[in-house]
Order: sequence, then C-alpha cells, then structure tokens
Amino acid sequence: MNLTQQGSARRFPISTFTTLLLIVAGVAGCKGDSDTTLLKRDVPAQPVVTEVVEWHPRKVNIEAVGTSRAVKSVTLYPEVSGEVVEVAVTAGEQVKAGQAVVRLDDRDQHLAVKIASVELEDARRLLGRYERTRASGTVTESALDDARSAVERARLNLDRAQVALGYRTIAAPFNGFIGITDLDPGARVDTSTAITTIDDRSNLLVTFQVPELFLGQIQQDQTIAVSTWANGSPQHQGRLVEIDSRINPQTRTFAARALVDNSQDLLRPGMSFRVSLTLVSGRYPLIPEVALQWGNDGAFVWGVDDGRSKRIPATVVQRVPGAILVDAELPEGIQVVTEGTQRMREGLSVTSMAGL
Repeated sequence: MNLTQQGSARRFPISTFTTLLLIVAGVAGCKGDSDTTLLKRDVPAQPVVTEVVEWHPRKVNIEAVGTSRAVKSVTLYPEVSGEVVEVAVTAGEQVKAGQAVVRLDDRDQHLAVKIASVELEDARRLLGRYERTRASGTVTESALDDARSAVERARLNLDRAQVALGYRTIAAPFNGFIGITDLDPGARVDTSTAITTIDDRSNLLVTFQVPELFLGQIQQDQTIAVSTWANGSPQHQGRLVEIDSRINPQTRTFAARALVDNSQDLLRPGMSFRVSLTLVSGRYPLIPEVALQWGNDGAFVWGVDDGRSKRIPATVVQRVPGAILVDAELPEGIQVVTEGTQRMREGLSVTSMAGL
C-alpha cells in the first residue's frame, strides 16, 4: 500500500508500522542480551602492589633523669673525742679496707692496754699457784673460784682497753676512694665531727622515677642505658636491681634503681644521667604507612585473601619509622595492599605483586 496524505497529517500503512515495531523490538532484544552477557562476564583481576604482614612487639621508650650514688658510700665519724695527730690519706686516694685514715692521740689508751696486760698476768700467776697447792689442802675452793674470776675480769679489762685504743684510729670500712677532709693535725674532734667520705665507685646506683602507668611492665634485671648530659657522651649499660614498693601520690611515679658498671672509673657518684629504658608490651601486626586507609567508620586496610580484596578494620597502636603497629585481624603472613587502594572494593579479584 502507498502512503496517503490528508492535510498536514501522515498515515503509515499497517504493514509498515508492524515492520518498525519488529525492528525496535529486535534492537531492544539484542541490547538486553548484551547486558546479560556483561553481567555474567567476570571483572578482570586488578593488579595491586602488596606487602606481607609481620608481627612485631610493641616497644615503648622511657626517658628519665637519674641521680647516682656509689654502690657503697659512707661519711666517717670518730667513735670518741680527741686530738688529731695524723691525717694518713689525701683526697682522691684509693684505700683498702682497714687502712688508717685519721689517727687521734692514743697515749693514754696505750698505757691502759699495758696496765690491763700486767693485771691479767698477775691474775694468771695467782691462779696457777692456787692450783698447784690445791692438793695440799691449803687453798679452799672458794679461793680458787675467786682467782678464776679475777683472771676473767683481767682479760675483759684488757679487751676493753684494746677496743678503746682501736677507737683512736679511724679506718676505712671497705675499699674505696677518699673524699676531701678539712681536718689537720692538732684539730679537736668529737663524735659529731665528719672526718671525710669514702666511696666504692666500682659500680654506681642510679635512681630514677617511672610513671605509675608502667608499673608491672618493668622487671628486675632488665637492661637500661644511661649517659651523661655532655655532648657525645657514650652510653653505659646497667640493669635494674630495685623497684620501689609504693607510688608517690604527689608525682604519681615510683622509684627504680639500676646498677651501672663503672670499672673504668669514668663516672662519679652524684652525677645526673639521662636514663633510657625500653619496655615490650604485646605483639601486633606491622603494616606500611601507605596501607592504612581512613573511612567514615575509622581506619582500615585492604587485605588479600584467596585472591580477593577484603576490608579489615584497624586501630593504630604505635607509629614506627616507615610503618605502623595496628590492632587488627591480620594473621602473620597475610598480604595488604599498598598501591592501588583507590580501585579497591569488597570482594574484588586482585593480582598481587610484592612491594619493592
């Protein structure tokens, strides 16, 4: 049939209209088949750069100011009053245990020892005569007992005189180094007069304060490092030997003390130190900084599990140079995405490449 025209309107024959409908329907059908095919086709695996997760201990570095003292340190005082007749050592001199440091006038004490010795000899001779004549019956048992008691009293008097003589010499109680003294021969001293100091500085005890947060995390025999405040000062190793039993309520800290070897005699009692202590608290996954992503619900990482991406929530525990310790469900050996994170979505097929 031919096309007809009435006025401005056009009319199509029925057969032509039917043909157009069939063409449109065919095109639509072809498009639907194409969409179905695309939906069924797998998305190509996305190449990403990954790194393997390793677990590391969390390390906390504590720095504090410590004050040192010698492992043995005393101030010497005389036991008795008297006049100084000799200062036997000089400041800085190393002395042995029992070596005389200061001597006081001891002439009376020497005489007292001699008198006590004579009295003891007299008492022993008398007791000897009594015992030799005992068999003859001329000496009673009471007289023998008195003679024996006299010997014991004489021996005690001699011991006391020797002790008094010993008090006139102030000796070093242990090996160490002598401090400065202000005494000179002729000076008068009494029991409240400080003679000098003596320090055994073969080891130093360094005391420092630790925040109460770390109570229970430090243990005896733990290694620490100490150094002086001088530029370029070398570090010296020590170990914890004492931890205080209470917390200071004003400072919220507790005291700890470390023993530092000073066999080379480079350090001095009373010096202040920079104390460095490393505490280990738990083990956590270590990931590169670029692997950590942030979303509306917090931090996360993209892990690779059986060739598929998986979003894993993470909490930052500690930042270390170039990496981050996180608290996350990341078993050791799993891979995390470091490059290509902008293309990631849950369950996406990925091709992993090890990071450089």
